[in-house]
Amino acid sequence: MKIVVLVTAILVSHSAGALAQQSGSPQSTSMYQGQMDRLDANSSKTVDRSEYEAFMGTAFGNLDKNKDGSLQTSETAQILTVEQFTMTDSNGDGRINRSEFLQRVMADFATADHDRDGNLQ
Repeated sequence: MKIVVLVTAILVSHSAGALAQQSGSPQSTSMYQGQMDRLDANSSKTVDRSEYEAFMGTAFGNLDKNKDGSLQTSETAQILTVEQFTMTDSNGDGRINRSEFLQRVMADFATADHDRDGNLQ
């Protein structure tokens, strides 16, 4: 299940102050240039694995509203479906910890990196 692009699009929009309305399946959503620009910390015109991981680490902290080190469904309702939440919650405890979150989004990054060069373009 590819959620990397959907999560990125929503998190980038959310951090800019306005949550984007998404339609369609996560697989059909693409990342727009403005979103890429926000993630491209070194201005290389690509988003490499370390830039993406750093962004998502910060995003996890921003999503964790009660600062308990995990995400509940109420904290992710705008970016994950119940099915996506359940699949990301790999230990099945009803919460997504930082490790589970990063494992999922980085696996999705690898899937989205079609040419396997470690960059999204």
